Amino acid sequence: MTTSIKEHMEVIGADGIHVGTVDRVEGGRIKLTKKDSGEGSHKGHHHYISTALVAEVEGEKVRLSANSDVAVMFEEEASDDR
Repeated sequence: MTTSIKEHMEVIGADGIHVGTVDRVEGGRIKLTKKDSGEGSHKGHHHYISTALVAEVEGEKVRLSANSDVAVMFEEEASDDR
């Protein structure tokens, strides 16, 4: 299923709320674009969500198995932004 995840797809939680936008898939993680990086110390950094949270890919959206508020708790900040 992760092979159908493409750049610029919207990532949404199980509740339908926007979590981020796909930059690309790296290994077992979805790298989100910097514009979805949040505020404060998180601003301007890429974040990652595990592909294990992907429930389905439907059209231009990647739907996660967790609600948006839970999914962002699983985000990882990139240690070296390239």
